[in-house]
Amino acid sequence: MSATTVPSAAALKVPGFWRRALRHRSFVLGGVLTLLLLLAAFVSLVWTPWSPYEMNMPNKLKPPSGAHWLGTDTYGRDVASLLLVGARASILVGVIAVGIGLVVGTALGLLAAARRGWVEEAIMRLTDFSLAFPAILSAIMMTAVFGAGIVNAIIAIGIYNIPTFARITRASANAIWSREYVAAARACGKGSFAITMQHVLPNISAVLIVQITIRFAIAILAEAALSYLGLGTQPPQASWGRMLNEAQTMMFQSPLLAVFPGMAIALAVLGLNLLGDGLRDLLDPRLARAR
Repeated sequence: MSATTVPSAAALKVPGFWRRALRHRSFVLGGVLTLLLLLAAFVSLVWTPWSPYEMNMPNKLKPPSGAHWLGTDTYGRDVASLLLVGARASILVGVIAVGIGLVVGTALGLLAAARRGWVEEAIMRLTDFSLAFPAILSAIMMTAVFGAGIVNAIIAIGIYNIPTFARITRASANAIWSREYVAAARACGKGSFAITMQHVLPNISAVLIVQITIRFAIAILAEAALSYLGLGTQPPQASWGRMLNEAQTMMFQSPLLAVFPGMAIALAVLGLNLLGDGLRDLLDPRLARAR
């Protein structure tokens, strides 16, 4: 999305928004896939076909059947149950990690746009420095100091999200600060904080909503990668990334063990990306008028 295009949050409230949304194929497909991800996580809280933690070695590597819908893994655990619980872990990591990036990054971006000068320059250089440490590299460093675990993975992914939100917020907020109604508010004696909360933040909320869905997809992918490397979710908790790691030694005996978690990751990321693309099209005033 262009930094000069700042869709208004009011686009969410217009009567025709949901009518246009239901005609937008990317939005609808992304919404369905995202709802399936959330439904899988919710269902795993109250029910799974089998216990995802109970090993049954005589029953290992069974093909899909009526008893085990997606078969069993190398320890005899039900693959369908592991996938359901893995969805819960992915959402947990995504929500907290994106939340960290959203809160801290948005605050820094708003501060940079409001204060300008050396404050803006310092914040932007700090975000440049943070971008030199990707999520996986940060997790490896944190693991070396504090040990492997989902908490360190969440912190690493969250820190990685901060500069992205800071840059997008600052660019979008700068566009709002140049508007006439902001100049009028300043002429009326409103301070920078009041203008930021009453005028700037509401008018960049649509940009942030779109970015949340995109960063959520990246967080799920990063969590899967970290778990695959043994740095994320630890046993006995289920994780799609660790399921892929365990399946790689059984590619010839039971290739479906890698197919199912791989498809789960791909569909979750695809759904969130399509949802983000759809929201971007629907909330961008220029694109919305074209539909």
